[in-house]
Amino acid sequence: MTTVSAMHPSPAPAARLTRNQTAARAAYVLAGNDRGRLTVAAPQLYPHMWSWDAAFIAIGLARVSTGRALTELETLLAAQWRTGMVPHIVFTEGDATYEPGPQRWACRETCPDAPDGPATSGLIQPPVHGVAVRRILDAARTASTAERREAVQRIRALWPALLAWHRYLATRRDPDGRGILTIYHGWESGLDNSPRWDAPYAAVVPAPEFVPFRRADLHALGALGGAAAQRPSDADYAKYQWLVEELRRAGYDDERARRTLSFRMGDVLTSALFVAANEELATVADELDLPGVDELIGYADRFRRGVLQTADERGFAADIDLRTGAVVRTETVAGFAPLLSGGLDPARRRALVATLTSADWCGHPGFAHALPPSTSPNSAAFDPVRYWRGPQWPPVTWLMVWGLERSGEQETAHALREAALDQLADGLFAEYYHPFTGEPLGARPQSWTAAVALDLLAA
Repeated sequence: MTTVSAMHPSPAPAARLTRNQTAARAAYVLAGNDRGRLTVAAPQLYPHMWSWDAAFIAIGLARVSTGRALTELETLLAAQWRTGMVPHIVFTEGDATYEPGPQRWACRETCPDAPDGPATSGLIQPPVHGVAVRRILDAARTASTAERREAVQRIRALWPALLAWHRYLATRRDPDGRGILTIYHGWESGLDNSPRWDAPYAAVVPAPEFVPFRRADLHALGALGGAAAQRPSDADYAKYQWLVEELRRAGYDDERARRTLSFRMGDVLTSALFVAANEELATVADELDLPGVDELIGYADRFRRGVLQTADERGFAADIDLRTGAVVRTETVAGFAPLLSGGLDPARRRALVATLTSADWCGHPGFAHALPPSTSPNSAAFDPVRYWRGPQWPPVTWLMVWGLERSGEQETAHALREAALDQLADGLFAEYYHPFTGEPLGARPQSWTAAVALDLLAA
Protein backbone atom coordinates (compact mmCIF):
# COMPACT_ATOMS: atom_id res chain seq x y z
CA MET A 1 0.00 0.00 0.00
CA THR A 2 1.24 3.51 -0.79
CA THR A 3 1.41 5.64 2.35
CA VAL A 4 0.16 9.20 2.59
CA SER A 5 3.71 10.48 3.10
CA ALA A 6 4.79 8.92 -0.21
CA MET A 7 2.06 10.64 -2.20
CA HIS A 8 2.43 13.69 -4.38
CA PRO A 9 2.22 17.03 -2.62
CA SER A 10 -1.04 18.88 -3.10
CA PRO A 11 -1.04 21.04 -6.24
CA ALA A 12 -1.92 24.69 -6.18
CA PRO A 13 -5.72 24.89 -6.07
CA ALA A 14 -7.40 25.54 -9.40
CA ALA A 15 -9.98 28.28 -9.74
CA ARG A 16 -13.39 26.87 -8.86
CA LEU A 17 -16.19 27.29 -11.36
CA THR A 18 -19.82 27.89 -10.58
CA ARG A 19 -22.18 25.12 -11.63
CA ASN A 20 -23.34 27.10 -14.64
CA GLN A 21 -19.73 27.68 -15.64
CA THR A 22 -18.92 24.00 -15.15
CA ALA A 23 -21.81 23.01 -17.43
CA ALA A 24 -20.74 25.50 -20.07
CA ARG A 25 -17.15 24.30 -19.93
CA ALA A 26 -18.24 20.66 -20.17
CA ALA A 27 -20.37 21.37 -23.25
CA TYR A 28 -17.42 23.24 -24.77
CA VAL A 29 -15.15 20.23 -24.19
CA LEU A 30 -17.58 17.85 -25.90
CA ALA A 31 -17.93 20.24 -28.83
CA GLY A 32 -14.15 20.50 -29.11
CA ASN A 33 -13.73 16.71 -29.15
CA ASP A 34 -16.54 16.27 -31.68
CA ARG A 35 -15.42 14.89 -35.05
CA GLY A 36 -18.78 15.14 -36.80
CA ARG A 37 -20.43 11.80 -36.10
CA LEU A 38 -18.35 10.72 -33.14
CA THR A 39 -16.62 12.22 -30.14
CA VAL A 40 -13.02 11.17 -29.53
CA ALA A 41 -12.30 10.12 -25.96
CA ALA A 42 -9.36 12.54 -25.55
CA PRO A 43 -7.59 14.03 -28.58
CA GLN A 44 -3.97 13.39 -27.61
CA LEU A 45 -4.09 10.10 -25.73
CA TYR A 46 -7.27 8.52 -27.12
CA PRO A 47 -7.91 9.87 -30.65
CA HIS A 48 -10.61 7.31 -31.52
CA MET A 49 -14.06 6.19 -30.33
CA TRP A 50 -14.31 3.88 -27.32
CA SER A 51 -17.48 1.88 -26.72
CA TRP A 52 -18.38 2.62 -23.13
CA ASP A 53 -16.99 6.14 -23.42
CA ALA A 54 -19.47 6.65 -26.27
CA ALA A 55 -22.33 5.52 -24.03
CA PHE A 56 -21.39 7.98 -21.29
CA ILE A 57 -20.82 10.70 -23.88
CA ALA A 58 -24.32 10.06 -25.25
CA ILE A 59 -25.71 10.38 -21.72
CA GLY A 60 -24.09 13.79 -21.39
CA LEU A 61 -24.98 14.91 -24.90
CA ALA A 62 -28.63 14.07 -24.22
CA ARG A 63 -28.65 17.12 -21.93
CA VAL A 64 -27.62 19.28 -24.90
CA SER A 65 -29.10 17.58 -27.98
CA THR A 66 -30.90 14.25 -28.14
CA GLY A 67 -30.19 14.15 -31.85
CA ARG A 68 -26.44 14.47 -31.38
CA ALA A 69 -26.55 11.93 -28.56
CA LEU A 70 -28.22 9.41 -30.86
CA THR A 71 -25.67 10.11 -33.58
CA GLU A 72 -22.97 8.96 -31.14
CA LEU A 73 -24.68 5.61 -30.63
CA GLU A 74 -25.54 5.25 -34.33
CA THR A 75 -21.87 5.70 -35.24
CA LEU A 76 -20.77 3.11 -32.72
CA LEU A 77 -23.41 0.57 -33.72
CA ALA A 78 -22.62 1.06 -37.41
CA ALA A 79 -19.34 -0.72 -36.57
CA GLN A 80 -21.14 -3.68 -34.98
CA TRP A 81 -19.88 -7.12 -35.95
CA ARG A 82 -22.14 -9.65 -37.66
CA THR A 83 -22.25 -11.67 -34.43
CA GLY A 84 -23.81 -8.68 -32.68
CA MET A 85 -20.58 -7.79 -30.89
CA VAL A 86 -19.98 -4.06 -30.38
CA PRO A 87 -16.20 -3.46 -30.57
CA HIS A 88 -14.41 -1.53 -27.87
CA ILE A 89 -12.63 0.76 -30.36
CA VAL A 90 -13.86 2.25 -33.62
CA PHE A 91 -10.84 3.76 -35.32
CA THR A 92 -10.94 7.20 -36.88
CA GLU A 93 -9.12 7.78 -40.14
CA GLY A 94 -5.89 9.70 -40.37
CA ASP A 95 -4.47 9.01 -36.90
CA ALA A 96 -1.96 6.17 -36.93
CA THR A 97 -0.23 7.00 -33.64
CA TYR A 98 -2.37 4.90 -31.31
CA GLU A 99 -1.22 1.35 -30.50
CA PRO A 100 -2.52 -1.24 -30.95
CA GLY A 101 -3.92 0.23 -34.14
CA PRO A 102 -6.00 -1.43 -36.87
CA GLN A 103 -3.03 -3.24 -38.35
CA ARG A 104 -2.36 -5.01 -35.04
CA TRP A 105 -5.93 -6.17 -34.69
CA ALA A 106 -6.27 -7.13 -38.38
CA CYS A 107 -9.93 -7.91 -37.72
CA ARG A 108 -11.20 -7.81 -41.31
CA GLU A 109 -8.26 -9.87 -42.50
CA THR A 110 -8.77 -12.43 -39.73
CA CYS A 111 -12.50 -12.81 -39.12
CA PRO A 112 -15.43 -12.82 -41.59
CA ASP A 113 -17.69 -11.39 -38.87
CA ALA A 114 -15.79 -8.09 -38.69
CA PRO A 115 -17.59 -5.12 -40.26
CA ASP A 116 -16.80 -3.88 -43.74
CA GLY A 117 -16.85 -0.23 -42.68
CA PRO A 118 -14.55 1.44 -40.16
CA ALA A 119 -11.66 -0.56 -38.72
CA THR A 120 -12.31 -1.81 -35.20
CA SER A 121 -10.73 -3.72 -32.36
CA GLY A 122 -11.78 -7.29 -31.59
CA LEU A 123 -12.76 -6.80 -27.95
CA ILE A 124 -15.80 -5.43 -26.13
CA GLN A 125 -16.37 -3.00 -23.25
CA PRO A 126 -19.12 -2.82 -20.61
CA PRO A 127 -22.62 -2.53 -22.14
CA VAL A 128 -23.77 0.85 -20.83
CA HIS A 129 -25.51 1.67 -24.12
CA GLY A 130 -28.98 0.62 -22.99
CA VAL A 131 -28.70 3.04 -20.09
CA ALA A 132 -27.81 5.79 -22.58
CA VAL A 133 -30.84 5.02 -24.77
CA ARG A 134 -33.14 5.28 -21.76
CA ARG A 135 -31.58 8.62 -20.76
CA ILE A 136 -31.95 9.97 -24.29
CA LEU A 137 -35.61 8.99 -24.43
CA ASP A 138 -36.18 10.61 -21.05
CA ALA A 139 -34.45 13.81 -22.18
CA ALA A 140 -36.61 13.90 -25.31
CA ARG A 141 -39.72 14.28 -23.12
CA THR A 142 -38.83 17.91 -22.45
CA ALA A 143 -37.84 18.62 -26.05
CA SER A 144 -40.05 19.86 -28.82
CA THR A 145 -42.63 17.53 -30.34
CA ALA A 146 -40.56 17.24 -33.51
CA GLU A 147 -37.38 16.39 -31.58
CA ARG A 148 -39.14 13.75 -29.52
CA ARG A 149 -40.71 12.21 -32.63
CA GLU A 150 -37.31 12.07 -34.30
CA ALA A 151 -35.70 10.52 -31.21
CA VAL A 152 -38.35 7.80 -31.09
CA GLN A 153 -37.92 7.03 -34.79
CA ARG A 154 -34.15 6.78 -34.44
CA ILE A 155 -34.35 4.56 -31.36
CA ARG A 156 -36.70 2.28 -33.29
CA ALA A 157 -34.14 2.12 -36.10
CA LEU A 158 -31.37 1.23 -33.60
CA TRP A 159 -33.44 -1.42 -31.86
CA PRO A 160 -32.35 -4.48 -33.90
CA ALA A 161 -28.69 -3.62 -33.31
CA LEU A 162 -29.25 -3.11 -29.58
CA LEU A 163 -31.07 -6.44 -29.26
CA ALA A 164 -28.34 -8.19 -31.28
CA TRP A 165 -25.70 -6.75 -28.94
CA HIS A 166 -27.50 -8.03 -25.84
CA ARG A 167 -28.11 -11.43 -27.46
CA TYR A 168 -24.41 -11.70 -28.28
CA LEU A 169 -23.48 -11.04 -24.66
CA ALA A 170 -26.11 -13.39 -23.25
CA THR A 171 -25.21 -16.28 -25.54
CA ARG A 172 -21.58 -16.06 -26.65
CA ARG A 173 -20.24 -14.49 -23.46
CA ASP A 174 -22.28 -16.69 -21.11
CA PRO A 175 -22.68 -19.97 -22.99
CA ASP A 176 -23.25 -21.98 -19.79
CA GLY A 177 -26.02 -19.70 -18.56
CA ARG A 178 -24.42 -18.99 -15.18
CA GLY A 179 -25.20 -15.26 -15.31
CA ILE A 180 -21.64 -13.96 -15.39
CA LEU A 181 -20.18 -12.43 -18.56
CA THR A 182 -16.87 -13.77 -19.83
CA ILE A 183 -14.11 -11.34 -20.71
CA TYR A 184 -10.96 -12.23 -22.63
CA HIS A 185 -8.86 -9.26 -21.60
CA GLY A 186 -8.73 -6.75 -18.76
CA TRP A 187 -9.43 -4.08 -21.38
CA GLU A 188 -12.89 -5.57 -21.83
CA SER A 189 -13.76 -4.72 -18.24
CA GLY A 190 -12.84 -1.07 -18.80
CA LEU A 191 -10.74 -1.31 -15.60
CA ASP A 192 -7.54 -2.24 -17.42
CA ASN A 193 -4.91 -2.71 -14.69
CA SER A 194 -7.20 -3.16 -11.71
CA PRO A 195 -5.91 -5.46 -8.94
CA ARG A 196 -8.91 -7.59 -9.91
CA TRP A 197 -6.76 -9.00 -12.68
CA ASP A 198 -3.39 -9.42 -10.91
CA ALA A 199 -3.84 -13.12 -10.14
CA PRO A 200 -5.18 -14.16 -13.57
CA TYR A 201 -2.58 -12.04 -15.36
CA ALA A 202 0.15 -13.94 -13.50
CA ALA A 203 -0.78 -16.92 -15.71
CA VAL A 204 -0.40 -14.89 -18.94
CA VAL A 205 3.09 -15.54 -20.34
CA PRO A 206 3.95 -14.05 -23.74
CA ALA A 207 5.71 -16.39 -26.14
CA PRO A 208 9.51 -15.96 -26.16
CA GLU A 209 9.46 -14.73 -29.76
CA PHE A 210 6.82 -12.07 -29.09
CA VAL A 211 8.13 -8.52 -29.43
CA PRO A 212 5.98 -5.90 -27.65
CA PHE A 213 5.15 -2.87 -29.75
CA ARG A 214 5.71 0.81 -29.01
CA ARG A 215 3.62 2.33 -26.23
CA ALA A 216 2.02 5.45 -27.67
CA ASP A 217 0.27 6.14 -24.36
CA LEU A 218 3.47 7.12 -22.54
CA HIS A 219 4.48 9.55 -25.28
CA ALA A 220 1.04 11.18 -25.30
CA LEU A 221 0.82 11.41 -21.53
CA GLY A 222 4.31 12.91 -21.38
CA ALA A 223 3.13 15.65 -23.72
CA LEU A 224 0.34 16.36 -21.23
CA GLY A 225 2.82 16.71 -18.39
CA GLY A 226 2.07 13.26 -17.01
CA ALA A 227 4.38 10.40 -16.12
CA ALA A 228 4.74 6.66 -16.56
CA ALA A 229 3.75 6.31 -12.90
CA GLN A 230 0.16 7.07 -13.90
CA ARG A 231 -0.09 4.22 -16.40
CA PRO A 232 0.11 0.41 -16.38
CA SER A 233 3.67 -0.90 -16.26
CA ASP A 234 5.64 -2.19 -19.25
CA ALA A 235 5.31 -5.71 -17.84
CA ASP A 236 1.54 -5.28 -17.73
CA TYR A 237 1.47 -3.95 -21.27
CA ALA A 238 3.46 -6.89 -22.63
CA LYS A 239 0.72 -9.18 -21.31
CA TYR A 240 -2.02 -6.93 -22.72
CA GLN A 241 -0.37 -7.00 -26.11
CA TRP A 242 0.15 -10.75 -26.01
CA LEU A 243 -3.55 -11.33 -25.29
CA VAL A 244 -4.41 -9.29 -28.40
CA GLU A 245 -2.13 -11.61 -30.35
CA GLU A 246 -3.77 -14.69 -28.80
CA LEU A 247 -7.20 -13.43 -29.72
CA ARG A 248 -6.11 -12.62 -33.26
CA ARG A 249 -4.68 -16.15 -33.60
CA ALA A 250 -8.06 -17.48 -32.41
CA GLY A 251 -9.66 -15.60 -35.30
CA TYR A 252 -11.83 -13.60 -32.89
CA ASP A 253 -14.01 -16.68 -32.62
CA ASP A 254 -15.68 -16.95 -29.21
CA GLU A 255 -15.70 -20.73 -29.08
CA ARG A 256 -11.99 -20.94 -29.93
CA ALA A 257 -11.21 -18.10 -27.54
CA ARG A 258 -12.85 -19.96 -24.65
CA ARG A 259 -10.62 -22.96 -25.37
CA THR A 260 -7.32 -21.23 -26.03
CA LEU A 261 -6.94 -17.84 -24.36
CA SER A 262 -4.76 -17.59 -21.27
CA PHE A 263 -7.12 -15.02 -19.67
CA ARG A 264 -10.81 -15.83 -19.23
CA MET A 265 -12.59 -14.13 -16.37
CA GLY A 266 -16.18 -13.86 -15.21
CA ASP A 267 -16.53 -10.10 -14.74
CA VAL A 268 -19.00 -9.24 -11.99
CA LEU A 269 -19.12 -5.48 -12.64
CA THR A 270 -19.74 -5.84 -16.37
CA SER A 271 -22.41 -8.43 -15.54
CA ALA A 272 -24.11 -6.00 -13.15
CA LEU A 273 -24.05 -3.28 -15.78
CA PHE A 274 -25.62 -5.76 -18.19
CA VAL A 275 -28.45 -6.32 -15.70
CA ALA A 276 -29.10 -2.58 -15.52
CA ALA A 277 -28.86 -2.12 -19.29
CA ASN A 278 -31.34 -4.93 -19.91
CA GLU A 279 -33.80 -3.42 -17.46
CA GLU A 280 -33.44 0.03 -18.99
CA LEU A 281 -33.94 -1.30 -22.53
CA ALA A 282 -36.95 -3.32 -21.37
CA THR A 283 -38.62 -0.11 -20.18
CA VAL A 284 -37.86 1.51 -23.54
CA ALA A 285 -39.32 -1.48 -25.39
CA ASP A 286 -42.42 -1.38 -23.23
CA GLU A 287 -42.91 2.36 -23.74
CA LEU A 288 -42.37 2.27 -27.52
CA ASP A 289 -44.05 -1.11 -28.12
CA LEU A 290 -40.83 -2.70 -29.37
CA PRO A 291 -40.05 -6.43 -29.35
CA GLY A 292 -37.94 -8.16 -26.73
CA VAL A 293 -39.36 -7.06 -23.38
CA ASP A 294 -39.59 -10.57 -21.92
CA GLU A 295 -36.21 -11.53 -23.39
CA LEU A 296 -34.49 -8.51 -21.84
CA ILE A 297 -36.13 -9.04 -18.45
CA GLY A 298 -35.04 -12.68 -18.62
CA TYR A 299 -31.43 -11.65 -19.21
CA ALA A 300 -31.64 -9.18 -16.32
CA ASP A 301 -32.97 -11.83 -13.94
CA ARG A 302 -30.35 -14.38 -14.95
CA PHE A 303 -27.40 -12.06 -14.59
CA ARG A 304 -28.69 -10.56 -11.35
CA ARG A 305 -28.66 -14.06 -9.87
CA GLY A 306 -25.14 -14.54 -11.20
CA VAL A 307 -23.89 -11.33 -9.60
CA LEU A 308 -25.54 -12.01 -6.24
CA GLN A 309 -24.14 -15.54 -6.07
CA THR A 310 -20.66 -14.01 -5.78
CA ALA A 311 -21.57 -11.59 -2.96
CA ASP A 312 -20.28 -12.09 0.59
CA GLU A 313 -22.04 -11.24 3.86
CA ARG A 314 -21.45 -7.52 3.23
CA GLY A 315 -23.01 -7.77 -0.21
CA PHE A 316 -19.55 -7.21 -1.72
CA ALA A 317 -19.17 -9.08 -5.02
CA ALA A 318 -16.29 -11.01 -6.61
CA ASP A 319 -15.01 -12.06 -10.02
CA ILE A 320 -14.51 -15.66 -11.15
CA ASP A 321 -11.45 -17.11 -12.87
CA LEU A 322 -13.10 -19.27 -15.52
CA ARG A 323 -9.87 -21.15 -16.23
CA THR A 324 -9.56 -22.43 -12.66
CA GLY A 325 -13.00 -21.87 -11.16
CA ALA A 326 -11.46 -19.75 -8.39
CA VAL A 327 -13.46 -16.91 -6.87
CA VAL A 328 -11.25 -13.81 -6.99
CA ARG A 329 -12.02 -11.37 -4.17
CA THR A 330 -10.31 -7.99 -4.31
CA GLU A 331 -10.95 -4.69 -2.56
CA THR A 332 -11.82 -2.82 -5.74
CA VAL A 333 -14.81 -0.75 -6.76
CA ALA A 334 -16.17 -3.74 -8.71
CA GLY A 335 -17.26 -5.21 -5.40
CA PHE A 336 -20.12 -2.71 -5.32
CA ALA A 337 -21.64 -4.33 -8.43
CA PRO A 338 -24.86 -5.32 -6.55
CA LEU A 339 -25.71 -1.64 -6.17
CA LEU A 340 -26.06 -1.62 -9.97
CA SER A 341 -27.71 -5.00 -10.46
CA GLY A 342 -30.04 -4.70 -7.50
CA GLY A 343 -31.51 -7.70 -5.73
CA LEU A 344 -29.73 -7.61 -2.38
CA ASP A 345 -31.92 -8.11 0.66
CA PRO A 346 -32.31 -4.87 2.68
CA ALA A 347 -29.83 -5.87 5.38
CA ARG A 348 -27.02 -6.65 2.96
CA ARG A 349 -27.80 -3.58 0.87
CA ARG A 350 -27.45 -1.41 3.97
CA ALA A 351 -24.21 -3.20 4.82
CA LEU A 352 -22.85 -2.60 1.32
CA VAL A 353 -23.76 1.10 1.44
CA ALA A 354 -22.10 1.33 4.86
CA THR A 355 -18.97 -0.21 3.36
CA LEU A 356 -19.03 2.31 0.49
CA THR A 357 -19.23 5.26 2.87
CA SER A 358 -16.74 3.86 5.40
CA ALA A 359 -13.15 4.97 5.97
CA ASP A 360 -12.08 2.03 3.79
CA TRP A 361 -13.71 3.75 0.82
CA CYS A 362 -15.36 7.14 0.26
CA GLY A 363 -15.15 8.13 3.91
CA HIS A 364 -11.38 7.94 4.18
CA PRO A 365 -10.44 11.01 6.27
CA GLY A 366 -7.55 11.93 4.00
CA PHE A 367 -9.54 12.13 0.76
CA ALA A 368 -9.89 15.50 -0.95
CA HIS A 369 -13.38 14.44 -2.08
CA ALA A 370 -15.54 11.75 -0.47
CA LEU A 371 -15.81 9.67 -3.63
CA PRO A 372 -15.12 6.00 -4.45
CA PRO A 373 -11.51 5.22 -5.35
CA SER A 374 -10.96 2.47 -7.90
CA THR A 375 -9.17 0.43 -5.20
CA SER A 376 -9.55 0.72 -1.44
CA PRO A 377 -6.70 2.65 0.21
CA ASN A 378 -6.52 -0.20 2.74
CA SER A 379 -5.59 -2.66 0.00
CA ALA A 380 -1.94 -3.64 -0.39
CA ALA A 381 -2.44 -3.10 -4.15
CA PHE A 382 -3.55 0.54 -3.75
CA ASP A 383 -1.64 3.15 -5.76
CA PRO A 384 -3.14 6.65 -5.77
CA VAL A 385 -1.86 7.62 -9.22
CA ARG A 386 -1.71 4.44 -11.29
CA TYR A 387 -4.81 4.26 -13.43
CA TRP A 388 -7.33 1.76 -11.98
CA ARG A 389 -5.29 0.92 -8.88
CA GLY A 390 -6.48 3.81 -6.74
CA PRO A 391 -7.51 7.03 -8.50
CA GLN A 392 -11.10 8.27 -8.52
CA TRP A 393 -12.84 8.09 -11.90
CA PRO A 394 -15.84 10.41 -12.50
CA PRO A 395 -17.79 7.91 -14.70
CA VAL A 396 -17.51 5.31 -11.93
CA THR A 397 -18.78 7.91 -9.47
CA TRP A 398 -21.70 8.49 -11.87
CA LEU A 399 -22.46 4.77 -11.89
CA MET A 400 -22.40 4.64 -8.10
CA VAL A 401 -24.74 7.65 -7.85
CA TRP A 402 -27.10 6.10 -10.38
CA GLY A 403 -26.97 2.68 -8.73
CA LEU A 404 -27.69 4.14 -5.32
CA GLU A 405 -30.66 6.03 -6.72
CA ARG A 406 -31.95 2.83 -8.33
CA SER A 407 -31.54 1.06 -4.98
CA GLY A 408 -33.51 3.72 -3.10
CA GLU A 409 -30.42 5.03 -1.27
CA GLN A 410 -31.18 8.64 -2.08
CA GLU A 411 -29.28 10.27 0.79
CA THR A 412 -26.00 8.56 -0.04
CA ALA A 413 -26.53 9.21 -3.76
CA HIS A 414 -27.02 12.91 -3.07
CA ALA A 415 -23.83 13.09 -0.97
CA LEU A 416 -21.80 11.46 -3.75
CA ARG A 417 -23.34 13.74 -6.37
CA GLU A 418 -22.40 16.85 -4.38
CA ALA A 419 -18.85 15.62 -3.82
CA ALA A 420 -18.51 14.79 -7.52
CA LEU A 421 -19.68 18.22 -8.60
CA ASP A 422 -17.17 19.80 -6.22
CA GLN A 423 -14.41 17.69 -7.75
CA LEU A 424 -15.43 18.62 -11.29
CA ALA A 425 -15.66 22.33 -10.51
CA ASP A 426 -11.96 22.58 -11.41
CA GLY A 427 -13.20 22.63 -15.03
CA LEU A 428 -10.30 20.42 -16.17
CA PHE A 429 -12.35 17.23 -16.69
CA ALA A 430 -9.41 14.94 -16.08
CA GLU A 431 -9.46 11.24 -16.89
CA TYR A 432 -9.07 10.44 -13.19
CA TYR A 433 -8.10 12.17 -9.92
CA HIS A 434 -5.65 11.60 -7.06
CA PRO A 435 -7.92 10.70 -4.12
CA PHE A 436 -5.80 12.41 -1.46
CA THR A 437 -4.60 15.57 -3.18
CA GLY A 438 -7.40 16.02 -5.72
CA GLU A 439 -4.75 16.36 -8.43
CA PRO A 440 -6.08 15.85 -12.00
CA LEU A 441 -4.37 12.88 -13.64
CA GLY A 442 -4.25 11.19 -17.04
CA ALA A 443 -5.65 12.66 -20.24
CA ARG A 444 -7.54 15.93 -20.18
CA PRO A 445 -9.94 17.14 -21.16
CA GLN A 446 -11.58 13.73 -21.20
CA SER A 447 -14.90 13.54 -23.02
CA TRP A 448 -16.67 11.11 -20.72
CA THR A 449 -15.71 13.16 -17.67
CA ALA A 450 -17.25 16.26 -19.25
CA ALA A 451 -20.30 14.19 -20.20
CA VAL A 452 -21.00 12.90 -16.69
CA ALA A 453 -20.51 16.43 -15.36
CA LEU A 454 -23.30 17.63 -17.66
CA ASP A 455 -25.62 14.87 -16.54
CA LEU A 456 -24.90 15.28 -12.83
CA LEU A 457 -25.47 19.01 -13.08
CA ALA A 458 -28.76 18.62 -14.92
CA ALA A 459 -30.34 16.14 -12.53
